[in-house]
Amino acid sequence: MTGPAELRAKALSLGFHRVGFTPVGPLDDDHARYLDWISQGRHGEMAWLADNAEVRRDARGPGILDEARSVIVCALSYHRGAEGSPMRGAAVARYARGGDYHNFFRKKLRRLAAWMRRELGAEARPLVDTAPMLERAWARRAGVGFVGRNGCIIAPGLGSYLLLGEIVTDLALPPDEPMEERCGSCVRCLAACPTQAFVASHVLDARRCVSYLTIEHPGPIDEGLRAGMGDRLFGCDDCQDVCPFNRTAPPPPEETAGFAPDARWRDVTPEAILAMEPERWEALAQGSPLARPGWERMARNAAVVLGNVGGRRHLPVLHEHAERVSGSSREAAAWAIAEITRRG
Repeated sequence: MTGPAELRAKALSLGFHRVGFTPVGPLDDDHARYLDWISQGRHGEMAWLADNAEVRRDARGPGILDEARSVIVCALSYHRGAEGSPMRGAAVARYARGGDYHNFFRKKLRRLAAWMRRELGAEARPLVDTAPMLERAWARRAGVGFVGRNGCIIAPGLGSYLLLGEIVTDLALPPDEPMEERCGSCVRCLAACPTQAFVASHVLDARRCVSYLTIEHPGPIDEGLRAGMGDRLFGCDDCQDVCPFNRTAPPPPEETAGFAPDARWRDVTPEAILAMEPERWEALAQGSPLARPGWERMARNAAVVLGNVGGRRHLPVLHEHAERVSGSSREAAAWAIAEITRRG
């Protein structure tokens, strides 16, 4: 007879590194904190987070699964040890160094959902990022991990370099034990943030976060935050890199093959991005997480990186870029020129 044990085994056989079950039900406390975070404007320009804020209270909301009884949370580690950025002269967040994880993560979830329909006769809705779910709250309730001070899910034995996906189902599954915080007195993640984006433990002001600034923020980046970006072109891992739970040995590389550094970035540098035409960047970045910001934001980021860590040899490409474009990347290039000139 096929049951919960076989369901969990099937999920793990598909390559997920941690799986947990939890019954549906209102996330009252988590949802209240979320609404407060939105009311403070800490979501920045990510308007979609506010537009469907109320729906996130329960997995039985509109557009998810009205008859839902359980949430299955699946975690996939992207920790590949000490591999560095695939791009010369700039840092790229770990999760974005390979292909777009949505593609292969979604395939795994869809395969699991199809197996559930076939073997268990269940309704099963697989979700990756696009549905209004408070993913970390469900992951904590399902025992996948606890919410660290930096807001990331930390799974003991795996760490926090994790992606989360869910299957909402009409099956009544035996719940796993929720996991409470294990940070103790450690505040390394809060202290490590290069732009001091944490208002308090568990409270991030996205408007100051390097990941938000380099990926989601439109227009010019606040000059007071640019130095904190350093050489970070896309995303930031600093608050995770210092976490003691991430000293755990990563999964074998064959289990994280989708996150292997992409060879396309081997010869790309910030100055090369500035010299590209938008069409060239869009073609190059296709199928990569780096495609999300679009060329202008990536060129803006590249100019800020050179303003922080570049030298006089970068002045020609910055001048040329500032002369041929408009918008936030032009402003950033002019700022970078001034910064490099000031440093001598």
